[in-house]
Amino acid sequence: MSRAELELLFARWDVFAHDHQVAPKLAPNGQPWLTWLLIGGRGAGKTRAGAEWVRAQALGIPPLADAPVTNIALVGETEHDVREVVIEGVSGLLAVHRRDERPVWTSSRRRLEWSNGAVAYAFSAEDPESLRGPQFGCAWSDEMAKWRYAEATFDMLQFGLRLGHQPRQLITTTPRPTALIKRLMLEPTSVVTRAGTEANAYHLAPTFLKGVLARYRDTRLGRQELDGEIIEDRPDALWSRALVESCRVSEAQPLARIVVAVDPPASSGKRADACGIVAAGITGEGAIYVIADETVSQATPAVWALRAIALWRRLEADALVAEVNQGGEMVRSVINEVDASVPVVSVRASRGKWLRAEPVATLYEQGRVKHAGMFSALEDEMCDFGPSGLSSGRSPDRLDALVWAIASLTFTTRAAPRVRGL
Repeated sequence: MSRAELELLFARWDVFAHDHQVAPKLAPNGQPWLTWLLIGGRGAGKTRAGAEWVRAQALGIPPLADAPVTNIALVGETEHDVREVVIEGVSGLLAVHRRDERPVWTSSRRRLEWSNGAVAYAFSAEDPESLRGPQFGCAWSDEMAKWRYAEATFDMLQFGLRLGHQPRQLITTTPRPTALIKRLMLEPTSVVTRAGTEANAYHLAPTFLKGVLARYRDTRLGRQELDGEIIEDRPDALWSRALVESCRVSEAQPLARIVVAVDPPASSGKRADACGIVAAGITGEGAIYVIADETVSQATPAVWALRAIALWRRLEADALVAEVNQGGEMVRSVINEVDASVPVVSVRASRGKWLRAEPVATLYEQGRVKHAGMFSALEDEMCDFGPSGLSSGRSPDRLDALVWAIASLTFTTRAAPRVRGL
C-alpha cells in the first residue's frame, strides 16, 4: 500500500476501535443518548476514544455526527491536563487527525480551530466560573471522577450545552463512586461503556501490564484502576464514601490556623513509599477544613522538603508538622537545610495507624471536618483503610499526613489564632 493509502486506512477509526470505544446509538430508554460515560481502567483507550469522538463532531463524520459541531468544550481536571493529555497527548486531538485536517492549537487562547470553522475551547475544572457564558454544541469531560469542584463545574457546563438540535457530552474517566458519577450512570438519557486495562493490551508495554497486574490484581485499587469497577465501601473502613461526600464543600471559611503535615518515607527511590503532604486549617469556631494534598511519590528528601515548604509558603501556614518516627531529627534537618525559617513541629507516633486515625474519623462523623474540594487519591485511601493499618495493601501515606494535620489542630495546645482568608 502507498503512504497515502496507509494514512487513509489508519484514519478509519471504525476499523480499529474496540467495542467499548464506540458510542452506542441509543440510550436504555430507546431514545438518542445525551451523555456517554466511558468508564475504564488505566490505559484502556479512553483518551483515544474521546479524541476520535470530538474529531468526528468537529468534522461532521458519520455515523458519529450528522453535521459539524461549531462550538466544543474540552474540560479536564486542570488546564495542564487538558493541554498535555486531551490536546497534545499521544492519543490526544492533534495526534488523531490526518495532517491535512489537523486543527490549529493556540495555547495562549486555549483554543483549537479547524479549517471548517469548528472551534474547541479548553477549560479547567479548577475554575467552574470560566464556563459561565460560553455556549456549546457538544463537550468532552476527561477524568471527571477526579475533579476537585466536580458538581460546580458540571453544573456550569450543562447551562452552556445549548447549541444545535441535540447537544451531547462524553465523559471519559477512571471510576470512583462519587455522587455525581453514580447519578449520571442512572439517568435515562445516559449510556455507559466499560473496559479494563487488559482490553487495550496490544497498545501497552508488556512490562507495564505484567508489573501492574502482578502488584494490583484482585486488590480493591486494582479493581478500580485496572478493571474499571466502581468500588463501594469496605465494611471495616473508618470512612465511607457517603461520609466523605457529606463533608464536601466548595471552599473553606476564614481560617484561624493552618498547618502543613508531612509523613516522610523511610527511604527514597523507586521502591520507597510516598511522602504524604496534606494541609488543613481550623476556624475560630473549631471547624476544620482539609485544603490541599501535595503528596509526592518516589522522591528524595530534598524533593519532598521543597514541595512541603512551597505549600507552607503558598498557604501562609503557621507550622509544618512532621512525623519523626522513621527519620528522627533527619526530617527537621532536611527542612531546615532548605529553609531554616520554617517552624517545624515534630510529632512521634506512640500508637498504631488505626488507633491514631479513630479520633479523627470521629470528628468527621460529628461533622467537624470538611473537604474544601475533591481530593481523590486521599479519599481513596480513607475509604479503603482497614484495621491492618494498610490501604489497598500499602502504607496510607496521604491518610497519615491527614491524621497528623487534624490532630495537631484539635488535640494539642495551640497558639492564639490569627484569622485569614483562604
